Amino acid sequence: MLNLHRLFLLHELRRLETMSAVARAHSMSPSAVSQQLSHLERETKVTLFQQVGRRVVLTDAGVRLARRAEEMLGLLEAAEAELADAQGEAGGLLRVASFQTPMIALAPAAVSVLAQRHPALHLELGQQEVDEAYEGLLARRYDVILGEDYPGGQQVVRRGTDREALLTDPLLLVLPDVGPWSGARRFADLAEAPWALDPPQSRTGIWSRTHLRSVGVEPQVRFTTPDPLLQVHLVRSGHAVAFVPGIIASEHLGGTRVLRLLGDPHRSLYTAARAGAAQHPSLLAFRSALLEAAESLSALEDLETLGT
Repeated sequence: MLNLHRLFLLHELRRLETMSAVARAHSMSPSAVSQQLSHLERETKVTLFQQVGRRVVLTDAGVRLARRAEEMLGLLEAAEAELADAQGEAGGLLRVASFQTPMIALAPAAVSVLAQRHPALHLELGQQEVDEAYEGLLARRYDVILGEDYPGGQQVVRRGTDREALLTDPLLLVLPDVGPWSGARRFADLAEAPWALDPPQSRTGIWSRTHLRSVGVEPQVRFTTPDPLLQVHLVRSGHAVAFVPGIIASEHLGGTRVLRLLGDPHRSLYTAARAGAAQHPSLLAFRSALLEAAESLSALEDLETLGT
């Protein structure tokens, strides 16, 4: 009988393409990965990979077996989900990765819902940006992740995953309550303003710089941080202006002036899990709790819209 862990490593070699990448993803040494895959090759009595220059490349037989391994891993997770459903209760450990704003705005309420309704379910929640979270999901370090898509950006959909929409979140401008930037009515009034923005390679950072340049503003970025609460504090203290997501606006923007943007741009938040586990009761309970937390957010009303 073929060893499932070795099949998983073969699947990972197909996904990540190098032994060293597989080793890094699973806290193994490259030699240990190589040893396990060589053992699998001896078990199958078929050449699964070959050396091409300095790289190991899967043979046609290796690719076919790696695809079957992916199918088997999915079937195993589906079987586990069915068994968990037969027990009739969401329970055990659910490992979650999320970027920061859902952890601020949604996680506490979702955890409270789960503690009340599913006390046997325990969350292990870690902060990760979307790309790193997806890698952890595919490597089976996480069971479910939270992600985001921005206007004009490429929608992230990974093969072998199940994606479910969570909410659409308005992207807002936040200005100091007092000072030279507090009375801005259009983007032209902010041509010389200091900005607090996310790092330029992040999804938020790419969107914010693209949006500003589309309205004729080359931002003077004085503060680069992925922390929205720090950005808001810099605004509140009069040191910067910034964009903020709507889900933190109602609770954390006291002492600032919040405006909608022309065209009302929104980002889309979603959860993603491996497809085989899509019907696992623990995952279903978590997604339901998140949706309930999202529905409880305070609505943003009577906000002025900034002109171009």
